[in-house]
Amino acid sequence: MKHIRILFVCMGNICRSPLAEGIFTHLVAEARLTDRFTIDSAGTGGWHDGEPPDRRPTAIAGSHGIDITRQRAHRVRPIDFTRFKLIVAMDRDNVAELSRIAPPETNIRLFGDIAVGTGEDIADPYYGGPEGFEMAYTRLLTGCSSLLETLGVERASCSGNTSSVR
Repeated sequence: MKHIRILFVCMGNICRSPLAEGIFTHLVAEARLTDRFTIDSAGTGGWHDGEPPDRRPTAIAGSHGIDITRQRAHRVRPIDFTRFKLIVAMDRDNVAELSRIAPPETNIRLFGDIAVGTGEDIADPYYGGPEGFEMAYTRLLTGCSSLLETLGVERASCSGNTSSVR
């Protein structure tokens, strides 16, 4: 079975992508698959480099038993395009920015496509109230659960084309 390297990306790496990283890491740990995944998050912008996640997603995650306090924001680096075999962006703007700066063969996917199956953007809750963060958590939990199930099936499959996620 191959090791899967996944990078979650949003704009500043302080709200959606660290929340997705935390949720996915938590689900992977619960499934006892930690040794099979490398999970990280980053931003398309570097405004918050070195900062912890925003207090609001940190609180939402904590209320659900997920600790994201040790994460630190960083901008997507050129090495990320070769290090991670699956890069999952929270919205179309981030997909567009990643596509602009990434090598052509990079596997960049919209979270709403690969994880939720609806093609929706995960809305940036930064300028809104608590309900936006709870909605982001709920969508990310649903998507991360589905993504883990999909990757687990593909990882365990001996046949078929799974190269798009490895």
